[in-house]
Amino acid sequence: MATSVECSSTQLIDGDGSFNVTGIEQLIKEVKLNECGLSYAVVSIMGPQSSGKSTLLNHLFHTNFREMDAFKGRSQTTKGIWMAKCNGIEPCTVVMDLEGTDGRERGEDDTAFEKQSALFALAVSDIVLINMWCHDIGREQAANKPLLKTVFQVMMRLFSPRKTTLMFVIRDKTRTPLENLEPVLREDIQKIWDSVPKPEAHKETPLSEFFHVEVVALSSYEEKEELFKEQVSNLRQRFFHSIAPGGLAGDRRGVVPASGFSFSAQEIWKVIKENKDLDLPAHKVMVATVRCEEIANEKYSSFTECESWCQLEEASRSDLVSGFGKKLNSLLHTSLTKYDSEATFFDEGVRSLKRKQLEEKLLQLAQPAHQAILGHLRSGTLEKFKEAFEKALNGGEKFSVAARNCTESYMALFDEGYQDAFVELANWDSSKVREKLRRDIDAHVASVQAAKLAELTSSYEVRVKEALYGPVESLFDGANNETWLSIRNLLRCETESAVRGLSSGLSGFDLDENARGKTITTLEDYAKGVIETKAREEAGRVVVRMKDRFSNLFAYDADSMPRVWTGKEDIRFITKTARVECLKLLSVMAAIRLDDTADNIEKILFTALLDPSSSAAAIKSNKAGDPLASSTWDQIPPAKTMITPVQCKTLWRQFMTETEYSVTQAISAQEANRRSNNWLPPPWAIVALLILGFNEFMTVLRNPLYLGLIFVGYLVIKAAWVQLDIPGQFRYGILAGLLSISTKLIPTIMNILRKLSEPAPVATTGANNPPRHLTAATKALENGSTRSSTASSGNKTEYSGHNKEQ
Repeated sequence: MATSVECSSTQLIDGDGSFNVTGIEQLIKEVKLNECGLSYAVVSIMGPQSSGKSTLLNHLFHTNFREMDAFKGRSQTTKGIWMAKCNGIEPCTVVMDLEGTDGRERGEDDTAFEKQSALFALAVSDIVLINMWCHDIGREQAANKPLLKTVFQVMMRLFSPRKTTLMFVIRDKTRTPLENLEPVLREDIQKIWDSVPKPEAHKETPLSEFFHVEVVALSSYEEKEELFKEQVSNLRQRFFHSIAPGGLAGDRRGVVPASGFSFSAQEIWKVIKENKDLDLPAHKVMVATVRCEEIANEKYSSFTECESWCQLEEASRSDLVSGFGKKLNSLLHTSLTKYDSEATFFDEGVRSLKRKQLEEKLLQLAQPAHQAILGHLRSGTLEKFKEAFEKALNGGEKFSVAARNCTESYMALFDEGYQDAFVELANWDSSKVREKLRRDIDAHVASVQAAKLAELTSSYEVRVKEALYGPVESLFDGANNETWLSIRNLLRCETESAVRGLSSGLSGFDLDENARGKTITTLEDYAKGVIETKAREEAGRVVVRMKDRFSNLFAYDADSMPRVWTGKEDIRFITKTARVECLKLLSVMAAIRLDDTADNIEKILFTALLDPSSSAAAIKSNKAGDPLASSTWDQIPPAKTMITPVQCKTLWRQFMTETEYSVTQAISAQEANRRSNNWLPPPWAIVALLILGFNEFMTVLRNPLYLGLIFVGYLVIKAAWVQLDIPGQFRYGILAGLLSISTKLIPTIMNILRKLSEPAPVATTGANNPPRHLTAATKALENGSTRSSTASSGNKTEYSGHNKEQ
């Protein structure tokens, strides 16, 4: 398979029918046929072997096809089909030199290749030159008759012929004028046309519908070479602008664009080789489909490899790109314009379909970048909105006004940014992104509003808690019949004050009446919850409070002075009074009474706990159970119950047990006080002592020494009495006092005697100085008296303190 690059020619199909794909692609590339669009022409020549076809083409189109060497004899020169560019012809014209017919090399029976090549020439050529001898015109058995029959027969296999120009070139013209030869030739052509079998659809179709017939005559090249060249030169002029209206191929149909010529020729030859009917319209669509798809793929690949697109795509991933829409639109428009330029001559339906597919692929490729830009635009707008919104709120602007103004401003900013990112060629819907931004803005406004409302509500809750906690605790500390009324008044006053402040704060928010009312109700419920929480907390310490109250009422008098149990106090009355007050405290703490509803808790408690006899009688008469043997109070819902009746009974029993010791100690102290204030024996004992001790009394009177001894003994006993603090020793009982005195008696007496025996200090003798022994005795008595006074005072203080502790 020879190829001549220098002369821009190649063997298109070899003698065995193999198509030279590489050769035609190289030829098309060299002659730049792909750039011609529809502005190109294809010429082919067929005729008997050794009829001078190659010679004619070489002179007519300045090609270099191989010519027969006359000195070597007449034989086959061209094998298969050769193709070359016609030099100097405008527009671009390529010519095919077909293997000659009726050659002895193939024999009489091997006409398959002749028919295949003829059909191929008719399918791809705009102008077909039929080379014939002049002396064959008018002869029935001339060489041109089989050729014409072949042409017309294979033409019938083309469902929609291309209106090919048949130019009959009469070679070696004789003296007979062309005007006389042409009618005879046309008549022969018509007879052959009429004799060829036709499909039913074309039985009445004239020859002119399929072919444009031209007849030219040329002199003998060997005998009249100069004249031959002149005639060929004149004929050459007719091939300039041959496809223009009025030209040789001016009315051609079904032209394949130049960029699809190679593929079209390959497919046509493939169909012909398979001996199938050649549907040129369908083939044209097929070629257009393949070529348009190839062009679309090329443009898609070019777009993906375009540096501008790669930079734009890379930039869109990280940040917002200014002018993104215009840049992307320009790149898309450039790619589609290039496609339109290359595919403009293909079938319009196929071209439009492939363009649409290319556009969809390009848009599908570019859409993620566009979505990324919209994502950056949405997130950037949202961040700017948050900053502006926060700044507006910090500047003191009302919440609803700031939210409305910022939302409008930044939604408009998003719309402006979207216009910058808008791609005209795409029909992308940005409403979802815009709706997403609006939802994000609304969600942020809602979250900030919720936070602000929570902050505002929390601040008033703190105020309410501070305003209620301390006073409620104080009211429960001094609980009485008016406690819950005071708590309700306090709750109403503080709640109204907090609600006024909260309502003023809520005026800056765009809340409906339902939301506003719900917020206020929440604050009111919180205030009630504060009281309930505090009440339940205090209810958990009710026994401690009852004990404190009992201790205050029992151990201190009305002037808050500690009681001294001298024996004159009515302990029973004091105890009952203190217990009554403690029971009132228990009844107050038994239930939450924020609603002004009367109940009988106090009455039940007093009846059941303070007056058990009457309670037992009432139970017996009414044949009812214990009023405290229940887990609920009448008229009090369980949710408002802090201490159930059963718990009240248990707590009261615990309270009574823990306060009983104080009462017992008070009674003991009172009895001890009575005993300490009554040291004289009974009157009968005094009378008996006078009667029985009369003799001893008279003895003492008769002997003064006994009187002195008795006096000294009295002083010693008095000093020992004071130092031992005899009344104080018996304060905790007789046995304890005797044990304490027995351990201290001897040391105390020895100490007194030692001080009496100590020598007096040396002093000047005088009338005013008492005797030495009298001074020592007097000091001992003074010390004893002083100690007695001090001990007595200390004893009283300690006793009072002990009573207070009790």
